[in-house]
Amino acid sequence: MTSTVELPVWLFAIIVGLAVLAAVDDVFMPGLRWYLRRRVNRAIAEVNARFGLELPTFQLTTRRVLIDRLVFDPEVMKTVGEVAVERSVERESLMTEVSSIAREMVPAFNAYFYFKPGFHCARRLLRGFYRVRLGFAHERAAARAPPDTAVVFFINHRSNVDYLLVTYLAARSVALSYGAGEWARVWPIRSLLRLAGVYILRRDSGDPLYRKVLERYVQMATEACVPHAIFAEGKLSRDGMIHRPRLGMLGYITKTFDPAGPYDIEFIPVATNFDRVMEERTLVAEPDADFKGRGGRFVLGSTARFLARMAWRKLQGRFAGFGVACANFGEPVSLREWAGERGLNFSELDRKGLFAAVEELGEELTRRIVDVVPVLAVPLVSTVLVEADGPLGAEAIKRRAMQWLDEARALGAHIALREGGEAADIERAVLALRKRRLIAEREGGFAPEERQRPLLAYYAASIQQLRTHLEREQGDAG
Repeated sequence: MTSTVELPVWLFAIIVGLAVLAAVDDVFMPGLRWYLRRRVNRAIAEVNARFGLELPTFQLTTRRVLIDRLVFDPEVMKTVGEVAVERSVERESLMTEVSSIAREMVPAFNAYFYFKPGFHCARRLLRGFYRVRLGFAHERAAARAPPDTAVVFFINHRSNVDYLLVTYLAARSVALSYGAGEWARVWPIRSLLRLAGVYILRRDSGDPLYRKVLERYVQMATEACVPHAIFAEGKLSRDGMIHRPRLGMLGYITKTFDPAGPYDIEFIPVATNFDRVMEERTLVAEPDADFKGRGGRFVLGSTARFLARMAWRKLQGRFAGFGVACANFGEPVSLREWAGERGLNFSELDRKGLFAAVEELGEELTRRIVDVVPVLAVPLVSTVLVEADGPLGAEAIKRRAMQWLDEARALGAHIALREGGEAADIERAVLALRKRRLIAEREGGFAPEERQRPLLAYYAASIQQLRTHLEREQGDAG
């Protein structure tokens, strides 16, 4: 009983390793899971107490359960059978592919991460670069939606900061779920985004299996009244204007909707605008390019370099910020009311009828986005200088800008300059454009630098489109 047993070092190392793994699995992991569950439950209770926000059960369901529900969804299984016959392959191999797609796509929403470190990180990043403003919110958009309503924020895509801006401004009323493209598939970005409720998607995938899995996930979340946010154009605007919407995600959301069913869908149009867009030079200099195809590492690397450069300038005291970032929330559209007025039942429409209805809905929502585009100081000064025939002095710029504001306000535009401080905001915008060498002081006043004129036109386009749109609407009403 007391004899010595000799073991090889390698075998002793294996035994110790197995013992450590067993201790971690049986002792530490259950304790860690208990601790994390406790923090999550506290976060949920705090959210309910502070904001009166009740999270949908779907968002609190474990990721493994959601993946299984998606993989074995009857419609997904039906598509698997059809594709198996079409490709002459075994169903098992396709089911493996479906399972892989679902694991890649489905988020792992964590209320503690979303409302604690996630929210505070978004706030710090935004306030570190911008002066954040909520310019306008329609009374119905500001009111809390009924529990049997799926809220969908329909947003123009001005910058990748749109994600943070809208999430931050809406955090007191909803926990938004976004779809993120290929750039978000890079580790560890994808893990953090999943904790925030983001689902990873491959844009423009022609694979019928992938499209069906994505369609069913979006429909399952909508039917469970999970708040969504989708970008109307599907990609960043490269000329500053809001373009016709892409209808894929809108079609998925509405395809199974029955106006007489148990839930409604409320679309909230959201318009964002910035005094400075971080991606401005890439968007203007390479209008035919896109972030997809360059790979997630390029996007992550270029973003990290940009943020590091700005952080270094801030430490040196040479960074004054990017000005104002503003979002306006327009008048919502209840799909139940909208469909009822037209005698439509989306769940019963054929392919052609569904496309026509979704197209009409998308155009209506896009018009409402344009209606509430925020008018900011830099786009305003850019408009004055782009439209001028020659150099303008500081007083002439201010006078024309104030006149533009008065005319736009009379048309119903939402002005995001400080009330009573418009003149000071205009002066600050002129100074910012001069420091960035987008305009130069010449004999007779300020004028655009010729090489930078496309960039000034990019900023001007957002509010020029707004004014043209409002003038057309007023003309039609007259």
